Amino acid sequence: MNTKEIMDIALELAGLSEVPEDSGIIVEGENIKKVAIGVDMELAEMLLARDLGADLVITHHPSGGSPRVNLHKVMDNQIDRMVRAGVPINKAQKALGEKKGEVERMLHVSNYDRAVSAAKLLNMPFMGVHTPTDILAERTVQKLLDEKLRDKPKATLQDVIDALETLSEYQKTMAKPVIRVGQKDDYAGRVFVTMAGGTGGGINVHKAYFEAGVGTLVEMHIPEDVIKAIKDENIGNVVVAGHMASDSVGINVFANELEKKGIEIIRMSGLIDPK
Repeated sequence: MNTKEIMDIALELAGLSEVPEDSGIIVEGENIKKVAIGVDMELAEMLLARDLGADLVITHHPSGGSPRVNLHKVMDNQIDRMVRAGVPINKAQKALGEKKGEVERMLHVSNYDRAVSAAKLLNMPFMGVHTPTDILAERTVQKLLDEKLRDKPKATLQDVIDALETLSEYQKTMAKPVIRVGQKDDYAGRVFVTMAGGTGGGINVHKAYFEAGVGTLVEMHIPEDVIKAIKDENIGNVVVAGHMASDSVGINVFANELEKKGIEIIRMSGLIDPK
């Protein structure tokens, strides 16, 4: 199997027709039989992967090249997700605009060549798969919560936590799902999972969701200023499922499919083995 075939598997699983801007093949490879995959893969992980006999290194978070510099471009995917939650499309676009610009400015000054040049010098096939596996995580968690809470019109935030912890990745993580805004006995209302789209959209995006009728947002992570703003306005609940565990949910769907194709998988760098 080669790197293009492996990328095509990720795209097919996520229902995408083309490679998102925050993903891509950095160094191409052929005859791949053993893959090292993790949340953050840079030089140290590449060297370890080489020592372990890996033919390919796959990083989840964009660690260099075009996928890192262009991460902000996939944030527009959040617009579609907000629209599905009931946010008018024009409002969704405006809500996201400020944060998108902030992310672009931050990544514009980053050392985008660090991991890329290391992979090339090591002659190590290297690729990034970010948005496709985030979509898989978002889809998996939303489906789980819909099923677990379907017959509980008065489901509480504790019910949301309990449902999340039926997944192996959330059972095994040290950073368990937590309630960041709200109390365990608070009614959850409509529970909506937002985990794809590059990074969090900021307070304006959160407000748009709550104003559209979402009662509880389930996310991978949330910054302090957004937590404070939501609490101050008393407009909704937030459950943080956990960053590494949530990333692992999506990556494992992809890794499991590669295993079915006969590829040996080395899980590392934050990726929780569900088995």
